[in-house]
Amino acid sequence: MSNDFDQEDYLRSRVDEYIWQKSKNNGLSRQRFLQILASIGGAAFGGLAIPASAQGQQKNFNSESRIIKPLPPGYISHTSGSLEMNWEAMYGRGYLVPNDWFYVHNRSKPVAFDPSTWRLRVGGTGIGTHEFTYDDIVGMPSISVTSAIECAANGRIFFEEVYNKPFSGTRWRLGAIGVAEWTGVPLGLLLERAGLKSNAVDVLIQGKDVDSLDSKGTKAKYSFVVPIAKAKMDNSLIVYAMNGEPLPIDHGSPCRAIFPGWAGNANVKWIERIAVSSEPIYSEWIAKQAFLRGADYPAKGELITSLNVKSAFELAWPATLKAKPYLLRGRSWSGKGKIVRVEVSLDEGQTWHIARLREPNFPFAWVRWDVDWNPVPGEYSLQARATDNLGNTQPLTVPWNDKGLLYGAVVSHPVTVQG
Repeated sequence: MSNDFDQEDYLRSRVDEYIWQKSKNNGLSRQRFLQILASIGGAAFGGLAIPASAQGQQKNFNSESRIIKPLPPGYISHTSGSLEMNWEAMYGRGYLVPNDWFYVHNRSKPVAFDPSTWRLRVGGTGIGTHEFTYDDIVGMPSISVTSAIECAANGRIFFEEVYNKPFSGTRWRLGAIGVAEWTGVPLGLLLERAGLKSNAVDVLIQGKDVDSLDSKGTKAKYSFVVPIAKAKMDNSLIVYAMNGEPLPIDHGSPCRAIFPGWAGNANVKWIERIAVSSEPIYSEWIAKQAFLRGADYPAKGELITSLNVKSAFELAWPATLKAKPYLLRGRSWSGKGKIVRVEVSLDEGQTWHIARLREPNFPFAWVRWDVDWNPVPGEYSLQARATDNLGNTQPLTVPWNDKGLLYGAVVSHPVTVQG
């Protein structure tokens, strides 16, 4: 047996012991925590709780892939660490994306953790020095937030198709997004317990994974910086659970940050350190990767924070349908608020129809919608455009930027209807 398997067996038994001890010590006083653990029956894998249906399927852990969970059929694998959600598979499904269907973008291979030794270190000129254990985190008052996580490069391939210019990054279509219920501790509360000072300005959150910062391949631990005002918002969380299960390892176990409405790169995974500064923090990664730069932007670029408005059909790409009555379905979302209107065109933008919106419709998540269609055989380009409660509407075109980020224009979805 290899050392990797020895480590897995040890961590599995260690986490099982931890779960048993937490249950014994806390009982119903930590009912929410126990509900989360009970949903998976105590089976764990390096901090990743494995549903019964997935046990024995962790085939990627010792492979070259940077994705640990079993790969769902029909999903688009771009690289060893990038897995795009299959929109066709979402047709008729519920509001949330199941954990095993959620898109993945891992810069490096996740590392298993031992809850008895993991620590979250907090320090800096804007806060006291403190270490939180995993027990500390799950024992603090918690809330649950339903929110999307979306990669800032979602839709990048459409820049290529419209402008005929290739990119070196992941060529996402529209599946680098997912909506889940995230449970954790408000970041503001955690910072207060660590001795937040009145002079705090910026908060740096650092993960355990590494990322290349330049063309030379220089690597550093991944981090992102948010202003203190964003960090203290009620829905900014340090989360340890996803859709009622302990946070899966591909999605940040043991803890990750969630900042609803902001681009995915702000939602740091596998966090191990938080630094709070009394002065603005410079981040080389943000300077290089989180600015929109191009001929139509200021010379210094435009910093990416909130996501824009997008829509997607729950169809294959391209799709083939039969010539019969069909219920077209899709989802629309905005990083700035709540979707209030969705329009669908069945004739490439010549005419538009108001779609029916289906509850729930949470801000910073998405809304499901549908429209009736009775097509005849032929070739179609379907379009959808959404508007949020602040009046932001998907445009017909968007300016080029050098990284292919925040593509929010109306997309033409090719459909063939057969007789």
